[in-house]
Amino acid sequence: MTRELADAYWPDIEPGRVTVAVPVGAFEQHGPHLPLDTDTRIASSVASAVAAALPGVVVAPPVTYGASGEHEGFPGTVSIGAEATKLLLVEYGRSVCRWAKRVVFVNGHGGNAHALLEAVTLLRYEGRDAAWIPCAVPGADAHAGVTETSLLLHLAPGSVDLSRAEPGATEPIGTLMPRLRETGIVSVSANGILGDPSEATAELGARLFANLVERATAQVTRWCPGTEGRLR
Repeated sequence: MTRELADAYWPDIEPGRVTVAVPVGAFEQHGPHLPLDTDTRIASSVASAVAAALPGVVVAPPVTYGASGEHEGFPGTVSIGAEATKLLLVEYGRSVCRWAKRVVFVNGHGGNAHALLEAVTLLRYEGRDAAWIPCAVPGADAHAGVTETSLLLHLAPGSVDLSRAEPGATEPIGTLMPRLRETGIVSVSANGILGDPSEATAELGARLFANLVERATAQVTRWCPGTEGRLR
């Protein structure tokens, strides 16, 4: 069977046997130098790599919109909010678990975390084997900085316009968070960047991506959801 669910034919899907990896992204500004679907690209790439590494795992088309209200001060951002994101994921999980063995949401946007936690917790309460994992890099800067820029330089270099890359707000995220939550990212960073992408390289992106895939593959292999459904 193909690793891409979109390319599959239904008679080739044996009920109760496959694990469906669902990339969950966002459609939001990522500074002047990265595309609006950056989070979706990263989540999709991680999910595809996990599916390629593990028998019985297929990757579904991504959920391309999420909870991005903090970015709505920038043109191009489209947010469906946390509640709609939660409901979408709940209904997705209910449907896919009618025939799949289990479902794992591969999250590329931190703003989706609360919706994912609530959705997966409900799905598991209902008896469905659902879980989620974040595409999180330890020690990463917060948004559109060296981490995400390096990942995109590795995954989709043609989508990155380094001539527009510039530092944004570089204060610790804990310092920025009160203002960010109240009035959005535009209140702390005029260019939408939380970090400094100037040191980003494709080589760093390749290392970061390999680490993301290694951790995600190990988490799906162990399949040990915590109390909030996040794989450990």
